[in-house]
Amino acid sequence: MSRITVNRRSLLLAGLGAAGAGLLAACSDAAGTPRLVDPSGSPVAEAEARRRGTGRERAVTVTAAAATVELGGGVTAPTWTFGALPGTAVRTTAGDTLVATLDNRLPAPTSLHWHGLALRNDMDGVPPVTMRQVGPGGSFTYRFVTDRPGTYWFHPHVGVQLDRGLYAPLIVEDPQEPLGYDEEWVVVLDDWLDGVTGTPDQAFAELRKGMGGGSGGHDMSGMSGHGMGGHGAGSAGAPAGQQPSFMLMGATSELLGGDAGDVRYAHHLVNGRIAADPEVYWSSPGRRVRLRIVNAGGDTAYRLALGGHRLTVTHTDGYPVRHEEVDALLIGMGERYDALVTLQDGVFPLTALAEGKDAAGRALVRTGAGEAPAATVRPAELDGRILAAAELRAADEVRLAARTPDRTHRIELTGGMARYDWALDGRPFDMADPAARPFLVGGGERVRLEFVNRTQMWHPMHLHGHTFQVGEQGPRKDTVIVLPGRTVACDFDADNPGRWMTHCHNAYHGEAGMMGLVAYRA
Repeated sequence: MSRITVNRRSLLLAGLGAAGAGLLAACSDAAGTPRLVDPSGSPVAEAEARRRGTGRERAVTVTAAAATVELGGGVTAPTWTFGALPGTAVRTTAGDTLVATLDNRLPAPTSLHWHGLALRNDMDGVPPVTMRQVGPGGSFTYRFVTDRPGTYWFHPHVGVQLDRGLYAPLIVEDPQEPLGYDEEWVVVLDDWLDGVTGTPDQAFAELRKGMGGGSGGHDMSGMSGHGMGGHGAGSAGAPAGQQPSFMLMGATSELLGGDAGDVRYAHHLVNGRIAADPEVYWSSPGRRVRLRIVNAGGDTAYRLALGGHRLTVTHTDGYPVRHEEVDALLIGMGERYDALVTLQDGVFPLTALAEGKDAAGRALVRTGAGEAPAATVRPAELDGRILAAAELRAADEVRLAARTPDRTHRIELTGGMARYDWALDGRPFDMADPAARPFLVGGGERVRLEFVNRTQMWHPMHLHGHTFQVGEQGPRKDTVIVLPGRTVACDFDADNPGRWMTHCHNAYHGEAGMMGLVAYRA
């Protein structure tokens, strides 16, 4: 069960005795349920007005439609996209107002969620919490100030549509960019099954049946040699002539604390291309390149390295960190990293190892002559210094001021593969009644979310509308990996009123119910 603590300062702010009782009555309905800030209420509009804007507008149309994509090597797949795979990056300058019209030409309702942005609540794109779904043939225009520079992305927040081709980067550029570099390369990672082995909806339908053998994780009895199970190896078998199972078994990773994933994927993509026929980034020796890396996958963490190079990490989830030089990065679903690299002379693989799944995606960097390395080449950097977010420190200018939390929500991550009953505090989220059991916060509070992982699997936990600090000195992030058996404390200032989702960014865990609502009292 979750535990809520409120410190003495918060009680004093609320008032005591009759005055306190009056305040509580004003924030509750007749049944005693607290009234919540409406996603389009005046506190939301006031918070938007406080954002520093340039007055400029950046207008775009995002068309969601069925398409057949070419993944390279003659592999094609019918899927849903925003016109390309990945979708074309949307760019604004900090302070610009983004005016983005979603044109839904899909056979199903959809939405756009702007992942990582602290924006006005009614533009967050989460049906039915902040808006209605955009039905087939319909459209909706999102309008909000993009006031914080950084690497973000957008995708639907309906069902498991995220695991199709509906995603694209959103880059908010800094008009006073402090980094020095010559070029920029946006790298989007993805695990792919849609139109190749089935659809995400079919995968979820199978996963929902569970697998038996106890609770809290995969049943590993009777299995051997599962170390890094991948395409066939380690996956649930099927009799000849039957559809192969989507369920992945035996995928394990020390970096992820054990079980690495639920879903068996046909391919792992870098910028929409398979490893056998990769994208090539052309440049020149000595050029300094800024990498903006997004993990848009549904169920896969990636260990990413550029052969023959070290990376200098400068940002995570859009916020600057103290620079760290590393060999490789561990990137969970929904996370982003920015890194600088000075290119050498030759041809080098950018390899995205599907952590624990015995498979990888890749792209190539070519700055000179030479043969491309084989797709099976594993850069030595993948086994060098591997950075996890907990090792980073927030840059001085974005570190939260020291403050005792006014409110702490201790949130247990529960469930397992046996019944596929992923949840928060043992209760699956009910989209039919999203405000039933909110994690309440008050405007102006310092709030701590303590994610306590009671499962045998890692979870990338994401908070909408805010950026938290991991621990006392850690990075500012909106998505953080919580390993099995671990607790991660995430502090944020409640300065963006509304109703905000917090959930596992494994698309299938979230859809199963590992979601909750962080809501401001009215």
